[in-house]
Amino acid sequence: MSPSILVTGGAGLIGSAIINALNLRGQEDILVTDVLGKDAKWKNLSPLRFADYQQADAFLDRLECEPESLDSIRTVFHLGACSATTETDAGYLMENNFGYTKRLAQWALQRGIRFVYASSAATYGDGTLGMDDGTVHIETLRPLNAYGYSKHLFDLHAKRYGWLDRIAGIKYFNVFGPNEGHKGEMRSLVSKAYEQILETGKVRLFKSHRPDYKNGEQVRDFVYVKDAVAMTLHIADTPTANGLFNIGTGAPRTWVDLATALFAALGRKPDIEFIDMPDHIRNQYQYHTCADISRLRASGWQTAPTTLEDSVSDYVRNYLVPGKHLGDETA
Repeated sequence: MSPSILVTGGAGLIGSAIINALNLRGQEDILVTDVLGKDAKWKNLSPLRFADYQQADAFLDRLECEPESLDSIRTVFHLGACSATTETDAGYLMENNFGYTKRLAQWALQRGIRFVYASSAATYGDGTLGMDDGTVHIETLRPLNAYGYSKHLFDLHAKRYGWLDRIAGIKYFNVFGPNEGHKGEMRSLVSKAYEQILETGKVRLFKSHRPDYKNGEQVRDFVYVKDAVAMTLHIADTPTANGLFNIGTGAPRTWVDLATALFAALGRKPDIEFIDMPDHIRNQYQYHTCADISRLRASGWQTAPTTLEDSVSDYVRNYLVPGKHLGDETA
């Protein structure tokens, strides 16, 4: 089977969910690339069906030395990246996130391949300049960390060379759901707090260090991975949907809301403890994020996102409690 779809970062949270969604469509002609190390990320792939797997560095060599071996590829979901917002090696992030994406995008554009890549809501910085996914004011954005900057730099590059007229960049907000267990401290609060509740019976949330926000009332645009993937596939399936697109719900909720939904999914009474935010992240902490999804809507997406309560319930009851991955239910 010659693959027609390439999914980079295919063993990650969103990548494996993309593959699962494609499998549910009956598509298995997928080439998966990633960097599998000694953690359990490989388990995200085990229930999924795809034509081939290749390590990311070996794939890049193939792209440059044997491009004709990839002539069957018609769609690329480029989700591979170092996504740790705490990563301080800016040089590594530049090569891994910016440089790799440039090479892959150029190859796709030269061959008329549909190219959908993961940008990030981290490109918006503290949000004071807004979170509009248009490109008119993109040069004014100031990401708060090196990860966000590495993603922002490619967005700028794509705009400068006119690529955004032919490719789609996805700015994911706070995506959570099954297949994130390998991410360690970068997991969502649902995953980490689930373990806290099992161990201590309570959830620990950061105190607010701004007078205009009460403890736990900081807000995020939490989007369930199944919704994020459905939105991404819609963009990929819509040839006229080019440029940058926010992927979120457009209806942010508080950390207290999220924790309360988690307790409810477990049938427990909420017990929340507020702790001081570490000094090293206070200046980089976002107190309010909200995806402006008007461009997504204009592209033809009209499906209402799953509610926070229903998303958390599905994640907890169908995946965390039984210890399952996406695809286990249909494998």
